[in-house]
Amino acid sequence: MSDFQLKRLGLIMEPAPRNAHEVEGTLNPAAVRGQDGELYLFPRLVAKGNYSRIGIARVKFNEAGDPSGVERLGIALEPEADYERLPGGGGGCEDPRVTFVEPLRHYVMTYTALSRHGPRIALAMSRDLFHWERIGLAQFEPYHGIDFVNVDNKDASIFPTAIPNHVGKLQLAMLHRPLFAGTRPEETVCQGDCRPVDLDHESIWISYCPMPPGNLEPHQPGLFNSHHRLATPVAPWEMLKIGGGTPPVLTRHGWLVVYHGVSKTTEPDNAGRALCYSAGVMVLSEEHPRIIRYRSPEPVLTPLSADELRGTISNVVFPTGIDRRDDLGTPDRFDVYYGMADSRIGVARLDLPEHLPGAMQGSGPGDKRER
Repeated sequence: MSDFQLKRLGLIMEPAPRNAHEVEGTLNPAAVRGQDGELYLFPRLVAKGNYSRIGIARVKFNEAGDPSGVERLGIALEPEADYERLPGGGGGCEDPRVTFVEPLRHYVMTYTALSRHGPRIALAMSRDLFHWERIGLAQFEPYHGIDFVNVDNKDASIFPTAIPNHVGKLQLAMLHRPLFAGTRPEETVCQGDCRPVDLDHESIWISYCPMPPGNLEPHQPGLFNSHHRLATPVAPWEMLKIGGGTPPVLTRHGWLVVYHGVSKTTEPDNAGRALCYSAGVMVLSEEHPRIIRYRSPEPVLTPLSADELRGTISNVVFPTGIDRRDDLGTPDRFDVYYGMADSRIGVARLDLPEHLPGAMQGSGPGDKRER
């Protein structure tokens, strides 16, 4: 088993009774420290008809310093822009990640905007976490014939500092996982255990955007015009799909990312789904995050509890938020916030090992190709 095993701390948030905004689930939160030192969650709140808003809540801690609950503070974003709305009044702002980007001196939120075109990555910015200004949809330049624009895309997160691209230029960098046709786990599960992996279309990517001279201008997102394929499915637990998770956070070993992978289960659930969502760990080089220093060969968290095994979608743990516990004087401790069966939010504790485990599992052949 991996040296990065997570210890469950428990359920942290579930749908509030009689709250119409949450009747179909409270899940997949961003987690970030405010300027006041408090920890804030930005959960996806799902109303009737899969209509999603992004809420905001303050985390409460017990005497031991472990998260013990939340105080709801309202709504951060709800569908208003055209790229967040479906015909007939539906739509969604979903699955946010929030990072304080030091060169911009702003919090940057990446989230999934659901419109008639499908899910796309959208950006918003804030100085204080309570007032958000939409920037628009992320814009991508094609890469060797790969179209990042006209495909579904989710689970994006931003590095907190400028990152060197392939020629060493410091730029804004984003992890994301485009959902090309045929790469959803519902599709790959039908292809059998020995299916070939399409490296270009089944990977987590790093894309780079020139750093703006000042702050990003509203409704004028920069162009992500340089791309690197970071990681493809390798291990059995992630073979049906690999995707993003928590935003990168810097540790003494490098950039830590808790990501998700999908495998096949032996028994379908009541909806006929035979999929299991688990979480794993990657550590990227601090100097060159395109290089994977460590990747867990086994998942660090798999669905085990009743809240993870049964819900809106069964057999799901889905990491989206991470908090380094500097407030406790323990910078090697990380609390990971994750969706439980697409219905509730759990938290688990990850302690950084003194040394990285010896063998690094690779990210697949050809992953060093870049632009």
